[in-house]
Amino acid sequence: MNSIPSAEEQLDFLTKVQRLFNESDFSSTYKYALLISLADLAIELGKDDDSELELSNRQIAERFIELYWQQSSPYKTSNANDSGVLFQNHGTQAAIIKAIQAFRDENNFNSPNAAKHSKEYKSLITAVARTVAKQPINYLQNVGGGALPFLYERNTSSITLKKGVAYCLRRFQPLIQQLARSRWTDYIKKNAKNISILGEKDDLNSFLFETSRKTLALVCKELKALYGCKCFYCNKATAELEVDHFIPFSLYPRDLMHNFVLACPSCNRSKSDSLAARIHLNKWTELTAKNSEAIARIGERAGVSSNLNTSIAIAEWGYGAAIEANGLVWNGPKSHEKISCEYLENFGL
Repeated sequence: MNSIPSAEEQLDFLTKVQRLFNESDFSSTYKYALLISLADLAIELGKDDDSELELSNRQIAERFIELYWQQSSPYKTSNANDSGVLFQNHGTQAAIIKAIQAFRDENNFNSPNAAKHSKEYKSLITAVARTVAKQPINYLQNVGGGALPFLYERNTSSITLKKGVAYCLRRFQPLIQQLARSRWTDYIKKNAKNISILGEKDDLNSFLFETSRKTLALVCKELKALYGCKCFYCNKATAELEVDHFIPFSLYPRDLMHNFVLACPSCNRSKSDSLAARIHLNKWTELTAKNSEAIARIGERAGVSSNLNTSIAIAEWGYGAAIEANGLVWNGPKSHEKISCEYLENFGL
């Protein structure tokens, strides 16, 4: 029977992660992308115990393509002459960026989700997986001039997260995400090759990691057509609806189509970064399952990734962490309640 890592083992994991950020040689943004990918995949595929987890290089490559898809587009500044694709290293443009650019130039897909069934996309995954295996997987655990192999063992076409690592990645995912994204943004800003491209604008973090307002407007329009102009939470009819992350973006900072709901401004501000109470969780699990294909089609048109099973796994992780922390969930404006183990019944647990 599997157990969970002890408090001392979890602290040791965090200490080593801190060493990795502070002492590792980051010659490109690939290592940040690998850390984010491992944390995401641990949530989607791992368990809350100390078991090992095997991840294929292709699974990791797919997450890399999703992370770098937006960044393979030109970063627009107020001066069109200075617009360009941001450099992810200090030499020639990163191989993964060039591979995605070539794929996008030759194929008319607006997102990885829309392209995933094409033969050409499978070839892109193969190329990116080759680069991921050769570079960040090979070098991530080199720290301070030596090896610190605490995360994974390398296999021929996969890696195996070591005992307890998937649990720690799940537990500390928000922290790892925040650190990796912050360092990634700083790396882009400090790269001399990007100075003329960045200009005076201060929306770099949004460009690198968040869905554009234009895309969210399209999502909002299509969700209104699917569900009607009613707030998901209070059920009041209003034309002033906003796109809300059912599992808060602050908890899991990745946009997935099945995680989007429509909320009135009052509920959206009040819920903020909270998990929703069970009455809302029941509604979300029912509606997303019932309308999964329609939601996925909206995602394809808008260029937003969608996978019902992934969104359910993320929700299970989020609510499980809140139960472990004995936290509160949002029921409505100025109304919270204590979470209980009964919430996990929504996930068949």
